[in-house]
Amino acid sequence: MLVIGSREFSQAPPGPFPDPEFTRHNYLTPFPPLLSSLSRPRRRRLSRSGMQSLARSALRPALRARTFASSATRAQAAAVEKQPLLKEFKIYRWNPDEPEKKPTLQSYTIDLNQCGPMVLDALIKIKNEIDPTLTFRRSCREGICGSCAMNINGQNTLACLCRIDRNASKDSKIYPLPHMYIVKDLVPDLTLFYKQYKSIEPYLKNDNPPEKGEFLQSQEDRKKLDGLYECILCACCSTSCPSYWWNQDEYLGPATLMAAYRWIADSRDAYGAQRKERLQNEMSMYRCHTIFNCARTCPKGLNPAAAIAKIKLELAAD
Repeated sequence: MLVIGSREFSQAPPGPFPDPEFTRHNYLTPFPPLLSSLSRPRRRRLSRSGMQSLARSALRPALRARTFASSATRAQAAAVEKQPLLKEFKIYRWNPDEPEKKPTLQSYTIDLNQCGPMVLDALIKIKNEIDPTLTFRRSCREGICGSCAMNINGQNTLACLCRIDRNASKDSKIYPLPHMYIVKDLVPDLTLFYKQYKSIEPYLKNDNPPEKGEFLQSQEDRKKLDGLYECILCACCSTSCPSYWWNQDEYLGPATLMAAYRWIADSRDAYGAQRKERLQNEMSMYRCHTIFNCARTCPKGLNPAAAIAKIKLELAAD
């Protein structure tokens, strides 16, 4: 006679059990002893609340062993994940309040397992937890505003879109945008850049207002603006252009010239001829030598050099 819970069997209950000893410890009765003495409605209520599954688990040593083993495995995996992955960041530092001190690269080490995946996450972590004097621009963290433009490992890009190289044996070097006056640390002075942008009058100009309250445009004309209007004025392209480095006071640079073509190509704008006439000199636009650094570094995937080439073609055709 085999007794399991409150039930008696003349032989081992049916099932794929390897031996009676295994059966004696692991067979599940329909209801454990504590529940079998209860009325059916009450058993049903307890089943809904999870008591039945708890009681069944208590009768299964093998289940408890598996649970313990899986918990130990998870704990071991968590311990492996928590092992620090330390990476060094060398960041350009300069304080205008201490003009006698030369700019330096200051090293910071952070655990990448305790940091977000982007360079901007690392900068925020350094500022919040290590050095609150570190200064940089940032806003949207989504590659929309262009505030966090800087030179990371030799390339102009947005810190919020640049992933951290998880190779801990290599340090990451972060500089402000090159060939610009520095306000502090990673903050460049963009006064000239915005002044040049303002000079092209980057807005719709038309002296004849439409009859229906808005300017209409065909789909074909609208498509001409694709790849132009998406510019976020981060200045990555202009500060990567050698011609802009050498002739910054007179050459408008890739970002401004692409914005100029955006309005020249707009069918709703009535001042295209005047816009092109302003660029008809040897310095404002023709200092572009199609080096294509601008297209290579643009974080939005735009091609300012192609826009400049189209302006040149239109000027040649006029």
